[in-house]
Amino acid sequence: MADEREIRIQRLHELRDQGVNPYPNAVERTHTIAEIVQHFDELVGPEGSFTLVGRVRLLREQGKSTFAKVEDGTASIQIYFRINDLGEQAYRNIKLLNLGDFIQVSGFLFVTRTGERTLHVTHYRILAKGLRPLPEKYHGLEDKELRQRKRYLDLIANGDEAKQVFITRSRIITAMRRYLDAQGFIEVETPILQPLYGGATARPFIAHHNALDRDLYLRIAVELYLKRLIVGGFERVYEIGRNFRNEGIDRSHNPEFTMMECYQAYADYNETMHLTEEMIAFVAQEVKGSTCITYQGTEIDLAPPWPRMPLLDAIAEFTGIEVNNYPTKESLAAVMRANGYEADPKFGRGRLIDDLKGEIFRNGTPALRQALFLIDYPLDVSPLAKQHREMPGLVERFQPFIGGLECGNAFTELNDPLDQRARFEDQMRQRAQGDDEAQVLDEDFLEAMEIGMPPTGGLGIGVDRLVMLMADQESIRDVILFPTLRKTAEEQ
Repeated sequence: MADEREIRIQRLHELRDQGVNPYPNAVERTHTIAEIVQHFDELVGPEGSFTLVGRVRLLREQGKSTFAKVEDGTASIQIYFRINDLGEQAYRNIKLLNLGDFIQVSGFLFVTRTGERTLHVTHYRILAKGLRPLPEKYHGLEDKELRQRKRYLDLIANGDEAKQVFITRSRIITAMRRYLDAQGFIEVETPILQPLYGGATARPFIAHHNALDRDLYLRIAVELYLKRLIVGGFERVYEIGRNFRNEGIDRSHNPEFTMMECYQAYADYNETMHLTEEMIAFVAQEVKGSTCITYQGTEIDLAPPWPRMPLLDAIAEFTGIEVNNYPTKESLAAVMRANGYEADPKFGRGRLIDDLKGEIFRNGTPALRQALFLIDYPLDVSPLAKQHREMPGLVERFQPFIGGLECGNAFTELNDPLDQRARFEDQMRQRAQGDDEAQVLDEDFLEAMEIGMPPTGGLGIGVDRLVMLMADQESIRDVILFPTLRKTAEEQ
C-alpha cells in the first residue's frame, strides 16, 4: 500500500504542477446519477447537457478513448472520455486519475453499441484525489472486524448491503418518533454529563470538569431526569439518545448505545405493555412493510398481543429452580451452582435472579424466540418499580424479548418517596458488599419525588437491539456505525 500511496501522491503533485487544484472548493451538479438513470430514455441525445459527480470505480483505457464508471450516493453510471472532445492535455491527465478519486463530469447521454447507458464527457475536473487504494468492490470486504473498525471501507466495498443496515436504523428511529408523537408524547433532552448517575444497574464512565473541578458521570440512563419532568407537569415525555455503561463488550452489548425512554403519567405497566407491542409492530410495518420479520433464520410475528409470562414461572420451567424456595442470596447461589450455573458471591439475590433470567434464553426453545413479555419481577431486582398490587414480594415490571434478545425494561413506576429512599439505601448496602453496579442514592431525585409524582408507566427500549432484529444482524457491532472495539496489535 505504501508504494501505491507514493504513486498517488506523485500524481497529485503532477496535477498541481499543471495548475490543477485536486481539491477545489466549489462543485457543480445538475442531477444525481439516480435521476439520470431513472429518466434516461427521456434525456438521451446529443442536445442534452448534464453535470454529474461521484467516485471513480472503474477505469479502462482504449487508445484515444477511455471508459470509466462513476458512482455517487444514489447510483452508478458508465462515462466515456474521448481525446477529440477533451483536448490532448486534459485527456492525458486521465492517466493521473486513480480508482477512488472524486470527479465532476459534464456531457450528453448516449447508448453504446453493447447497450450500456453512458455519459459522453465533454468536460471534467477532479474534485478530490484519493491517496490510498479502495478495497476490492466486487469481492467485498469480508473481514468482519475490519468492517466494524473501518466502517468507511465497509460502506465503500459492500455498498448497498452495508448501507441498508444503517438506513434501516434511521427509519426505525424515525418511525418510533412518529408513533410517540402521534400518541401525544413530547421529545425532550436531558443531561449526558450528570453529577450523579442512576436509573439503571451499571458502572459509569467518569469525566472531570476542569473549570468546576468536579467529577461528572456519563449517563447510564435518562430515567431519573424524565421522571423529574413528570413531577414538573409534563404528562408524556420521551428521549432517544446515547447512554454509556462501563461494561463488557459482546454480541448484544456496546459501552455506548442508543435508548428510547418514555414516561406516561396516569398509566401503569399494563398500559405500557400495550404501548410497547403496538409501537414495535408499528415500527416493523413502517420499516419492513409487515409485522412479520425474520431474525437469524426464525420467523417472528410482532403483531399484538404478545404472550405474557411471569418471570419466576419462566425460570422454574426452563432452569428447574423455584426461586421462591430460596429466600437468601446464599441459598439461591447454592442451588444455582448445584444446577451448573455460575453464581458470583459478590452479587445480591436480585442480581442472581437476573442471571437466571439470562439462562432461560440460552436453550433455544422456539417459543422463547417469538415476541413475548416477561412480567412480575421480584422486588429485589427492581429498585425503581412499584410493588405489585396483588402479589407481595413482586413488582409491576416487564421486559420485552424478541428473538431471544432482551429489548427493553418497563415498570409501573415507584412514586412513593419513602419507599424509594428505602430501596436506594438497600442498593447502597449491596454496593458496600461489593456489587459495584448497584444503584446510588440520589437525594435531588428523592426531593423531586417528595414534591409529588403521579402514578406513571415508564419504558426503555434498546434501539440497537431493535435494529439487530429488523436488519437481521447477529451482533450489535454490525448496527452501530462506529462501535467500541479492543485495541489492535499495532495499538497495544
